[in-house]
Amino acid sequence: MKSFSLFALVIVALGFVVPTLATYSLTDNIVGSGFYSAFEWEAIADPTNGRVNYVDQPTSQSQNLTFASSNTFVLRTDSRSVLNPSGPGRNSVRIHTKKTYTTHVAVFDVRHMPQGCGTWPAIWETKESNWPAGGEVDIVEGVNDQEPNASTLHTTAGCSMPADKSETGVAGQLDCDTSVNGNTGCGVQFPTSNSYGPAFNSAGGGWYAMERSSTYIKVWFWSRNDGSVPSEVRNGASQVNPNNWGTPTAFFPDTSCNFPDHFQEHNIIINLTLCGDWAGSVFNQDGCPGSCVDFVNNNPSAFENAFFDFAAVRVYQ
Repeated sequence: MKSFSLFALVIVALGFVVPTLATYSLTDNIVGSGFYSAFEWEAIADPTNGRVNYVDQPTSQSQNLTFASSNTFVLRTDSRSVLNPSGPGRNSVRIHTKKTYTTHVAVFDVRHMPQGCGTWPAIWETKESNWPAGGEVDIVEGVNDQEPNASTLHTTAGCSMPADKSETGVAGQLDCDTSVNGNTGCGVQFPTSNSYGPAFNSAGGGWYAMERSSTYIKVWFWSRNDGSVPSEVRNGASQVNPNNWGTPTAFFPDTSCNFPDHFQEHNIIINLTLCGDWAGSVFNQDGCPGSCVDFVNNNPSAFENAFFDFAAVRVYQ
């Protein structure tokens, strides 16, 4: 829950108006093998029509598609098998938190993200059983190694973003409605190439943080050696105050979007799909050779670097 200083409580008691203190306390510190108890595995058909076969937890462990040590959790796609064109897709993993969240801060300490032609990794939040009515927040998403990262909202009709807002990224489409422009959503492109893909990995990864309140959603990114990363983020502190983190990379206010109407309780989702509705449709445009599906079927070694390496996922409420 949010915490408030004794000073602030006294001031309120005396009848003065003070601003809300955006201090959040750590409720979920997910590290190493803790991912196996905090997340559920989704062995489902890929909703985005990717050339993947999402496996259950025992299969992911037995095939080394997920691996945990004391301070590491790795999630990857298979990089050994040549696929039968008429058979299932390449084995991969999709997980979501057992808990759901509304107002919260989520910090993702990521050392490595999946890279390579055909890859479509994502870290995001939604209510899957009521999509898109429950809203969707994409924190990390991209395809085919195309830098930089983008954060995007997807909603039902009636939610849009202002053209002028305080963020360091560059806003794209302003209408968040999934039925507009092929479900593009209202996205913000990050200003640095090291926020995604090979450049992110070469820099040793970094931190993504998202704050969701009742009136706005904010996303920040700091590369591993960025001198401006807040110490509370770098060190996994027991409390964080996003008000001290500077201008967000992406800012989504409720100016023209009634958040209670468009966003419900969310699970955090981490997944790696291949090809599909986005990565497959722009495969050649992004400089990748031939057919995306054929590439995935026949080139297992191309996916040796298609993995997430998480140092931690921390949730504050």
